[in-house]
Amino acid sequence: MKNLNAIPLFISVGESANLTAAGERLGLSASAVSKAVSRLEEEIGQRLVHRTTRRITLTEEGHAFLDRCRQIISEVAEAESAIAHMRATPHGRVRVQMPIGFGRIVVAPALGEFTKRYPELVLDLELSDRITDISNEGKDVAIHIGELRDSRVIARKLCDLRFVTCASPEYLAQHGTPQTPEDLLQHRCLAYFIPQAGHYREWTFARDGEPFNMPISGCLNINNAESLLDAAVAGAGIAHMATFVAAKAVRAGKLQIVLRDFVSVGPSVSVVYLPNKHMSPRVRAFVDFLTALVPADPQWDRILATPGRPVISAAA
Repeated sequence: MKNLNAIPLFISVGESANLTAAGERLGLSASAVSKAVSRLEEEIGQRLVHRTTRRITLTEEGHAFLDRCRQIISEVAEAESAIAHMRATPHGRVRVQMPIGFGRIVVAPALGEFTKRYPELVLDLELSDRITDISNEGKDVAIHIGELRDSRVIARKLCDLRFVTCASPEYLAQHGTPQTPEDLLQHRCLAYFIPQAGHYREWTFARDGEPFNMPISGCLNINNAESLLDAAVAGAGIAHMATFVAAKAVRAGKLQIVLRDFVSVGPSVSVVYLPNKHMSPRVRAFVDFLTALVPADPQWDRILATPGRPVISAAA
């Protein structure tokens, strides 16, 4: 059948049993309806109706064809309803990658609420510190820290990171408190080791509003932020970590922040996804979840606030 519009037309004819009444339902003349039925009969090679001057009746083939037409219209309506449901309700699988520390400390504790909110979603989450090429790896969403070099993706900034230098009260009581970043060279430091690059992550500071980095390594170097946190709390040395990593231990008094006058705004955290004119509900749901979860001024930065000294902003 070349013209699918003939399906609802024939249903109207079969249900009306009158060409004039069928035409009124369709906004057509009786003659136009009659010609359309004739073309349909010629196309499928079967007589579908018996015509009289006052009414029409369906042939046996016409009754069978009417049933099939009704079934087709019903299935089309179900398909439209299913698509509308998918559009309104997030459904399916979302493949996500994010850095280990940020994922473990910030995102994972909130995922239970996310799965309750969207029971028809399946979340596949990879925690990895590697840089992900989501366009070639089949990922839907990723969290990226630092400058984004892939122009093929869309990035929505979540927040800026701030790194603090901290140590346990016991370590500071025994070894003293550094007053400047240069004093760290005389201390036992705990550095973040980057295996892929074969070097240690530099420590970031600011002096008189000007940021600068210092290459620091020490007696213990680990490629995991939470393990560095544990080592610092245990008194192994001074560590440099993001405020979201240090916040809980600082509030509990297990760590003390040093070099507060030298804290600088660090790299930004962004949620990235592939461009799509019509973003799928499943991807939009997770992106919106992350945006709500991580405000521009996250609560973990409040450990930097002291009386009379506001938290440094990205515009400072």
